[in-house]
Amino acid sequence: MAALRGWVLRNLGSFFRQSVPVGAKWRRCRFSDLVGPWHKTVAVGFGVTLCAVPIAQKSETHSLSNEALMRRAISMVTDSTSTFLSQTTYALIEAITEYTRAVYTLVSLYRQYTSLHGKMNSQEEDAVWQVIIGARVEMSSKQEEYLKLETTWMTAVSLSEMAAEAAYQSGADQASVNARNHIQLVKTQIQEVRQLSQTAETKLAEAQTEELRLKCSEKSEEGISPQRPGPGGSLLVNHEEEAYLRED
Repeated sequence: MAALRGWVLRNLGSFFRQSVPVGAKWRRCRFSDLVGPWHKTVAVGFGVTLCAVPIAQKSETHSLSNEALMRRAISMVTDSTSTFLSQTTYALIEAITEYTRAVYTLVSLYRQYTSLHGKMNSQEEDAVWQVIIGARVEMSSKQEEYLKLETTWMTAVSLSEMAAEAAYQSGADQASVNARNHIQLVKTQIQEVRQLSQTAETKLAEAQTEELRLKCSEKSEEGISPQRPGPGGSLLVNHEEEAYLRED
């Protein structure tokens, strides 16, 4: 029994002497394995934070600079004035077009009247003149409307020109160029429409002149009294004709 107990104790001591270094080595390995990834994780996270913060601050500072804010504001102003100019230009073109149509309507009536001169009785002639008078009133109304819109359009042009100059002074070159190009475009469009209305007004003046010539000729024929020799062998002229000629 004593011999058996001694053999057991010797075997247990040998077992513990062999096992302790293995356990210590295992603990050292596990600790190094745990420490390595932790340092790497902290280093990566800290680096990302350092890289992100300065870039965001620099971008925000640049976008909120005084010069950038001024250019952004003046670009909005040029866009607004260009929109206002476009709307007034459209309204003015439509008003001038309506006026031009009214003028051509009156020209047509005058020409019909002169072509039927001497072929109508008094009632028919009065009816035609009532239509002509109505056309004159319509033309005058259209003219007043487009002249009022023309004043607004000129104001819109002035605002756009000032906005373009302000954009140039602020360094917003593209906004300034766009505004000036738009101003030039609408001016060309209005000039073309005005030329059409001026052509209509010229034709109206010609038709009115022809109508007036017919009236003068008719009054001259009606105002001459029967030919009879006056003193010195001259022909006597009706006093009404003399008064009409003095008015002319």
